[in-house]
Amino acid sequence: MNKIMKSILKVMSAAVLLIAAVQANAQDAVKLRINEIMLNNESNYTDEFGKRSAWVEIFNPSYATVNIAGCYLTDDPNNPTKYFIQKGDVLTQIKPRQHVVFFMDKTPDHGTFHTNFTAEKRYVALFDANGKTLIDELTIPEMDVDVSYGRLVDGGPDLGVLPNTTPSTNNLAPDTNVANERFMANDRTGIGMSITAMTVVFLALALLFMVFLYVGKFYVSSAKKRAIKSAEAAGEEIPASLDVESGEVYAAIAMALYEYQNDIHDLEHTILTIEKISRAYSPWSSKIYGLRQLPQLKK
Repeated sequence: MNKIMKSILKVMSAAVLLIAAVQANAQDAVKLRINEIMLNNESNYTDEFGKRSAWVEIFNPSYATVNIAGCYLTDDPNNPTKYFIQKGDVLTQIKPRQHVVFFMDKTPDHGTFHTNFTAEKRYVALFDANGKTLIDELTIPEMDVDVSYGRLVDGGPDLGVLPNTTPSTNNLAPDTNVANERFMANDRTGIGMSITAMTVVFLALALLFMVFLYVGKFYVSSAKKRAIKSAEAAGEEIPASLDVESGEVYAAIAMALYEYQNDIHDLEHTILTIEKISRAYSPWSSKIYGLRQLPQLKK
C-alpha cells in the first residue's frame, strides 16, 4: 500500500512540474511580438534554400530567453492552431531582444520555420501553447514589392511601412548617441565640459598631494620612533635633534633606513655626524702646503 501511495505521489509531482513548466513557457511566450512582415518578396530576403517568399519576424522584447516552440501561427483568426511550431529545434529559443523569421511559403516540410500557409490574406496571428490565447496579431495593408510593414521600433506600439527591410535585426538602428546629444544641447560652447575636466584633474592632484603628505609624515614618525627605541635599548641619550624636523634629521633617517633595508652592518662602529666643524682657516685653501722648502746649508 505504501509503495502504491509513493508511486501516485511521484506521478502527481511530475504532473505538477509539467503543468508549471508549460505555464511558465506560456507566460514567457506572451511577451513575444510580431515585429515585421513582408508580403511581396521578389528580390529581398531568401530562405536556407535560396528561395524568396513572404516572411514574418517575431521579436522577443524581454531580457530573458523565450522558447516559441509549442505556440501557433495562423492566417485565420477562426483557426488559431493552423500551424504548430515544432518542439525540439534549438533555434526556437529566442534570446533576449532578438528575432526569429518564419517564411510563409506553404512548405512546412522544409523545416520548423516554414509555415503551412501563405500571406494572401494579409493577416498573421501568434497564439500561445493552449491554442486559445492570442499573443499578437497584425493586419497588413497593400504594399509595394520588397517593402515591409511592422513596428517602427522593435516591440513598440506604433505601426507603419518601414523605410528599410530588416529581417532578423532591429527595425530602427540607433545611429546617434543620446547621452552625447543631451550634453551638446545643454553645453553648446563646451565650457561646462572644460570646467568639469579641470575640476576632476584638480581634485585628483589634491588627493595625491594629501596622500603623499600624510604618508611621508607617517614614515618619518615611524623612523623617529625606531631611532628612539634603538637609543633607549643602547642606553644612549636621545638626541635633541630628533625633536626638530630639519633636513639634517631627514637625511640621517633616510641613510639609516637605507642601511637597514640593504643589511649594511660593516660600518656599525662608525659614528655619522653632520655637525659643522669650525676651523680658523680652510686647509684646502692654505698656501703653506704648496710651498717648497728650501735646502738648508749645514755648518
